[in-house]
Amino acid sequence: MEKFLNTWSPRILSILRIVTGFLFLWHGTQKLFSFPSPMPLPPGSEAPPFAFVIFVGTMELLGGLLIVVGLSTRPVAFILSGMMAVAYFSAHAVNGFLPIANGGEPAALYSFIFLYLAFAGGGAWALDNSLRNSGPTGVSK
Repeated sequence: MEKFLNTWSPRILSILRIVTGFLFLWHGTQKLFSFPSPMPLPPGSEAPPFAFVIFVGTMELLGGLLIVVGLSTRPVAFILSGMMAVAYFSAHAVNGFLPIANGGEPAALYSFIFLYLAFAGGGAWALDNSLRNSGPTGVSK
């Protein structure tokens, strides 16, 4: 069983990366294009500044796409991990520390999944691997 799990570990890491990036990029489309639905706001709160929404939405959309394909996985995941940690502590923890009570579970989970990807890499099916294994002409080394 151990051998089977070890054999599949890099592929499952890729699946985790692809699914996480896919789910994350929709937060960007929500902020930038109100698609598939407008960005939800807590009751009684005002909309964040336009420049902030554009910056964060762009980071979520482009970062999510890069994570999906596995391009620059480690640095992108590290940046997104920090971004989600800031989101948790600035937008959620002010309403109580526990994520279950302050609505910050997605931010906390994304932060730690991205932190894991920053250390583990993109897995077997990351574009990073193809680029690392090919020379300037695209021919495998």
